[in-house]
Amino acid sequence: MTTEAAPTNRERAERGQTSTLIGIGANIALVLGKGTAGVVGHSYALIAEAIESGTDIFSSLIVWFGLRTAAREPDENHPYGHGKAEPLAAIAVAFALVCAAAYIATEGILHILTPHQLPAPFTLAVLAVVIAIKETLYRRVNKVGEEVDSNAVKADAWHHRADVITSCTAFMGISIALIGGKGWEAADDWAALVACCFIVYNAYHIFRPAFGEIMDEAPEGTWTEDVRALAEAVPGVVATEKCFVRKMGFEYFADLHVMVNGDISVREGHDIAGAVKAAIMQAKPAVYNVLVHIEPST
Repeated sequence: MTTEAAPTNRERAERGQTSTLIGIGANIALVLGKGTAGVVGHSYALIAEAIESGTDIFSSLIVWFGLRTAAREPDENHPYGHGKAEPLAAIAVAFALVCAAAYIATEGILHILTPHQLPAPFTLAVLAVVIAIKETLYRRVNKVGEEVDSNAVKADAWHHRADVITSCTAFMGISIALIGGKGWEAADDWAALVACCFIVYNAYHIFRPAFGEIMDEAPEGTWTEDVRALAEAVPGVVATEKCFVRKMGFEYFADLHVMVNGDISVREGHDIAGAVKAAIMQAKPAVYNVLVHIEPST
């Protein structure tokens, strides 16, 4: 019976880049479609949607570049690799979302204060198509993000989910304006303001885990417990003392103190340390390196 080899970091980065490029292509089409429909149909909510899709293109390019950089091999100036480029890309995406929300909110307030026409009914059909496309993209890209364990790809997915949310609020705003008739023209502008709140929330949702990774925060899940268990299962290991795990891009680094019999030779201790490192890296292919410090148990 053969088992499929775990994908390499480069392969995971390439999968992330491919999903990002698909999203960029979809967003280019959506910017043109939503922007045109918003102008012709007198809907600022749709124009706001087009603006957000425009920032999606910019931020997706950042994600693509971050993934490409993170996949590069370590060099003399970056002995630990280039993995930090991946969470940095996610943080850049979060800031791009905040900037887009600020711009949309400013323009939305100006439209509320300025009399304008009711939005055209066909804008609802445009939004329905946008919601279907964006939800499909979110599910596809988020699945890739989970599979390759990339905060940047997950951030790119949340961009698509943010579009779904804002499109739903725009749909409701335009519907209210059309049902209410004259005097309710600003309903879709208010919908754009509500959408800004969701955009900022999503920006925080993206920023928080990426910032934690930059700060070498312990990864979610049972990584530390798993590394301890793998080390303690190695013959000659009495116990583990300190154990730290951190994520850097697509890779994980583990540092731990292993306790062994204090009467064995330096060479025997060195061999045990090597066995611990090999056991962890074999069981956890995403672990790039393990630093083992040997301590006497007595």
